[in-house]
Amino acid sequence: MKKVYVKTYGCQMNVYDSQRMRDVLAPLGYAETAAPEDADLVILNTCHIREKAAEKVYSELGLIRRMKEAKGGNMIVAVAGCVAQAEGEEIVRRAPAVDLVFGPQTYHRLPQILAKAESTSRAVVETEFPAEDKFERLDAAKSPVRGVTAFLTVQEGCDKFCTFCVVPYTRGAEFSRPAAQVVAEAQRLAAQGVREVTLLGQNVNAYHGHEKGLAGLVAQLSRIVGIERIRYMTSHPRDMDDALIGAHAENHKLMPYLHLPVQAGSDRVLKAMNRGHTAAHYLRLIEKIRKARPGIALSGDFIVGFPGETEADFEATLALVTEVEYASAFSFRYSPRPGTPAAEAQNQVPEPEAMDRLYRLQALIHAQQTAFNARCVGQTLPVLIEKPGRDPGQMVGKSPYLQAVHLTGGSSLIGTIVRAHIDGVGRNSLSGHSHHVGH
Repeated sequence: MKKVYVKTYGCQMNVYDSQRMRDVLAPLGYAETAAPEDADLVILNTCHIREKAAEKVYSELGLIRRMKEAKGGNMIVAVAGCVAQAEGEEIVRRAPAVDLVFGPQTYHRLPQILAKAESTSRAVVETEFPAEDKFERLDAAKSPVRGVTAFLTVQEGCDKFCTFCVVPYTRGAEFSRPAAQVVAEAQRLAAQGVREVTLLGQNVNAYHGHEKGLAGLVAQLSRIVGIERIRYMTSHPRDMDDALIGAHAENHKLMPYLHLPVQAGSDRVLKAMNRGHTAAHYLRLIEKIRKARPGIALSGDFIVGFPGETEADFEATLALVTEVEYASAFSFRYSPRPGTPAAEAQNQVPEPEAMDRLYRLQALIHAQQTAFNARCVGQTLPVLIEKPGRDPGQMVGKSPYLQAVHLTGGSSLIGTIVRAHIDGVGRNSLSGHSHHVGH
């Protein structure tokens, strides 16, 4: 058996892509290893969304080069994902130990790319956007899935061109998988013991592979025996239609949790970001969603210190967060992505000022998250048990609101839904005790 080591950076879609790479490699005789120094093939599946993302990859490649030298060169080193797509030949120039560079749209061709690398002395760079359907080609490669939850990519790419974002350049134009293909993959996952699927897309609610959009796909997936819970992310406010909001009211398998990024609370900043919506439009949406599904947990993304952001603009973001009351949220200081319009802007916000705003926003979000978790104490929530906890006799699962829940029980509970009375709250988790078990 040959061994492959895959290191995944970034988003859930990369986690999904890494799993499919392992699936594609299994028929070639590659078993997974957690030790890069033992590997015959090392793949770094990279992310380009954060600042210094490429630098992290180059420093990791420095360590791997030494491992490759220690093995007398008997190691194939590959860089995959969004940094690969963005940097291409530059990676080979800066890191001569690299044998393969391939983007997120070409990894279904790994067997051919590997064969090409093995038959030539120079590095192979594959960063085209091929016309063939990657997912159709991938469906031939199947392997056992680990665990009771799984990611399932249904949509890739983005046509929105927010001025801070590299996704349209690294993942390409919006593409939706046909519903029949998604349903077939979900059925395979259910047969392997998966009970919860999270549908992934850079712009998942723009999904158009079903005549009734994402709401139609969710309805179809909810009829699969064994699939008990459905989630989706990441959504764009411009694509949050009434049918999808209605699905939250009607479909009990669609979890009461929604990640709907707004990025900023100032209309001036939203316009500069090319978001295509206003703060008022976002707040009206939130009102409709809460009316359809009272008690839904809301999550979001925020960028502070965007070029030209004033203190008044930032205070508008704080006001929006205060009004919405999030269950959780991700916030970041703006960092320029090469090749994006915002990176060229002259009015960059000084770092100390941006960091100060970030800390203030994070304090507010943390207070909201703590309050949301505290409100769960005393409730009885259905918890999908996923795995053993750290302590003996402890199991860990997820609430409908995506919180980790710790409770006492044995491994026979894995894959079942337990009614848990919540009696404790930690920084990022809940604890409770179970009443009785159901599927």
